[in-house]
Amino acid sequence: MAFRGWKQLLLLGRQNTLAKVWRSRRGGPSLCWKRCCHWSTVKSLDPEVRAFLEENTEVTNSGHLTPEIRLRLLTPRCRFWREKPDLWPYGDPFWAIYWPGGQALSRYILDNPHVVKGRSVLDLGSGCGATAIAAVMSGAAQVLANDIDPIAGMAMILNCELNHLNPFPITIKNIINSEAGNWDLIVLGDMFYDEQLANGLHHWLQKCIRIHQTEVLIGDPGRHQFLSHSIHSQLHKVIEYSLPEHTRQENYGLTSSIVWSYQPSNSLDNS
Repeated sequence: MAFRGWKQLLLLGRQNTLAKVWRSRRGGPSLCWKRCCHWSTVKSLDPEVRAFLEENTEVTNSGHLTPEIRLRLLTPRCRFWREKPDLWPYGDPFWAIYWPGGQALSRYILDNPHVVKGRSVLDLGSGCGATAIAAVMSGAAQVLANDIDPIAGMAMILNCELNHLNPFPITIKNIINSEAGNWDLIVLGDMFYDEQLANGLHHWLQKCIRIHQTEVLIGDPGRHQFLSHSIHSQLHKVIEYSLPEHTRQENYGLTSSIVWSYQPSNSLDNS
């Protein structure tokens, strides 16, 4: 199957998986919540998984907005670019795509290091870890990357190695609707693709802002689900980036990606 088919399945898989995890949390702990893991050292990498990821991804820093960051991604030279998706032995590798919202956030942080310098940063739905890596490169005092996929966590450690960084802490659990953590800044990209998940994010982010005065930055290329959600009326446009041609082709012609500051008008009210 051509990679365009892969890309569509990855997007749908990410939507269905994350939405299911969030919904299951409403009624009790999900599997990902029960099996939450924390990695902070390379020794946590399973040798077989490491070998598989190294064999079936390509190290690249081209075709996206942050050539300063090297990442292991699925590219046309990878075997699974052409293979049937069901032959991939792990969960859908959405982490192997550098999504345009994350690209915009990472570019903004690299260009404006004062946004993170000396601050604590949570990268929510971190995927390949590029935005967390950008935060470390730009002088963040503390970075935590969060994703629900254990393989994404392992890929982040490999990507830290590529960029000569000590791996930052990574938490593998669904934290939406959990107790609001005391973070100076929360960044999230490409997370608004399911209405119920978006509603949960909206409520949880409001709680973080209300309790801890957390700053929130959101990256999105203008997907319909994001633009049509009520959260959009509470966003301030920070900057818009034109996407490289390679990223445009991978994302069905989307031409730009925007960083938004989330400033809910009722953040000081009880929610």
